[in-house]
Amino acid sequence: MILPQGASLGFALSLLLSGNGGDVGVVSAFAPLRPSAARAPTALSVGAAVEPPKVNGEVTANGDGVPMGWDCDDEANCAEVPACDEVVCRTSLDVRIHGEWYDLSGWRKAHPAGAHWIDWYDGRDATEVMDAFHSEKARSMWQKLPKSKSDVIDQLDAECVADSSTQVAFRKLRDDLEADGWYERDPVHEVKLLGIWTALVIGAAATAHTAPPLSTFLVALTMTNAGWLGHDYIHGVDKWSDRLRNFAALGAGLGPTWWSDKHNKHHALTNEMGVDEDIATDPFLFPWVPSAENDSPLRKIQHWIFFVPFSFLFALWRVDTLQVIVDAVEQKRPGAKDELFALLGHYFLLLTFFPFQVWVPAVFLSGLMSALIVTPTHQSDEMFDTYQPDWVTAQFQSTRNAVTTNPFSEWLWGGMQYQLEHHLFPSMPRSKYPLLKPILQKFAEENNIPGGYRESGEFEILKMNWQLYKDVAEADPVEGSPRSRGEGQQGAIDLGSSPAAGGLI
Repeated sequence: MILPQGASLGFALSLLLSGNGGDVGVVSAFAPLRPSAARAPTALSVGAAVEPPKVNGEVTANGDGVPMGWDCDDEANCAEVPACDEVVCRTSLDVRIHGEWYDLSGWRKAHPAGAHWIDWYDGRDATEVMDAFHSEKARSMWQKLPKSKSDVIDQLDAECVADSSTQVAFRKLRDDLEADGWYERDPVHEVKLLGIWTALVIGAAATAHTAPPLSTFLVALTMTNAGWLGHDYIHGVDKWSDRLRNFAALGAGLGPTWWSDKHNKHHALTNEMGVDEDIATDPFLFPWVPSAENDSPLRKIQHWIFFVPFSFLFALWRVDTLQVIVDAVEQKRPGAKDELFALLGHYFLLLTFFPFQVWVPAVFLSGLMSALIVTPTHQSDEMFDTYQPDWVTAQFQSTRNAVTTNPFSEWLWGGMQYQLEHHLFPSMPRSKYPLLKPILQKFAEENNIPGGYRESGEFEILKMNWQLYKDVAEADPVEGSPRSRGEGQQGAIDLGSSPAAGGLI
């Protein structure tokens, strides 16, 4: 929370202790239109957005009556400092991790992945997100951060949804898997995958001038495959992943900084409308029926033209990557210069060894292949118009696996056929996912997960996604339907459903 400079301490306390009284225990969700839906497209029920708790701690004053706050470095070493400068006064920013409340107001700007992540979890539990995305070192650092003030913890606990039995069981499962070595990467397997990619690159270069259509197909495969390999390494928290973090930049022209900023939010807030940019594909493709003011004429034919926007996926990602890396270098974000050099190396090799008529269509073919893989594993299941406090259950409800039918498909899908395993354990090497499948099937049964462990055949899931586009295309606009985006990552936060709406900067 930010107060104008000069505001009285009493004024600050009156704002801090008021809260919003919102009950986030009652959340609404609706299933997107699909063949198995029981209701007609026009009968979509869109719940009113529920505000997360806006809980802030008391302004602590030193002996001279000066309001005090926290300032932390990138090693989570924190010291008390005056909370006010010439412009604003900062109070606490409280996040729950493993049952303890921590004041992250001083840590937010030092957070390597950006301050917006800290803002988003103000007054919320971030245990699963903390465990899923961070290395062992990072997961030990949060215990050094200052704890929330004791006099506001009761209010925080009252307004934040308690951990569910599913969340508690999942944390034990994760600890057991980590202790049993599931996060250890198999170097032999990784070398084999990199060898396949290298062979494709050599084959594509060798046929670039003698057989351009074949070269185009091989280049498309190398780009898609590099994307999946890089995806695994960007998520990874092991030393192998650290060394190969820029592989996607070199092999596919996709930057890890852009990918992390956008993609990790998709993991943390999967299928939350207006927040998850991975489902914000309008005005070209609508995964749910929009309101009239957010509609597009293209929606009526989206099931016939879906392959066109699908094909542009990689091209758009490349443009986004270049925009983000320029900004990251200017902001001196860690590793930004190395990433920029990797991207320059990618385009140097691409332009040196492959003619224009080979690599340009390959970008669009790769985009089509990638979109056909990543899109149906989420859009065929629940989407949420409010924040989901039970992260574990939300992953089961919003994710569907694909059952591949042959070895080529198993390789081409790049681990994304095990989408649920990946969403629950994003930093685990993808080679472990097939063995993890029966464990999660048992977990879903034992914890009575709504819908259970969801999977469909690789062609059936594509048909389900196409049928969704068709049903949405044939429906009339729905008044009050949620917007799909808030114009970028910070824009989505400012959409109105975040405790950080309007600032904290």
